[in-house]
Amino acid sequence: MAWSQDDARMLAIIEQHLTDEDPRLAARLESFNERVERRAQGRQGKPTRARRPQRSTVIIIVSWLLIATLITTLLIMALHNDAAAFPM
Repeated sequence: MAWSQDDARMLAIIEQHLTDEDPRLAARLESFNERVERRAQGRQGKPTRARRPQRSTVIIIVSWLLIATLITTLLIMALHNDAAAFPM
C-alpha cells in the first residue's frame, strides 16, 4: 500500500517526535521491525519446519507422566500387599 505525500509527511513528523521524546522506545521499535523483516525474508524461500513445544508444555507433560507412574506404582503395591488387600 502506497502512502500519500501528506500521510508520509505526517508519519515522518510522528517518527521524529517519538525519536526526540523517547529514543530508547524508538530503538526498540526499530529493532523489532528489523527482526520481523528478517523473519519474513527467511520464510519466503524455506519450507516451514515443525514447531518445538514450549518449555512449560514439556514440564506439564513430564509432570503428568510422573503422577501417572506414581499412582500406578501405588496401586500395584497395594494389590500385591496382603495387608492392603480388599476384604472378601
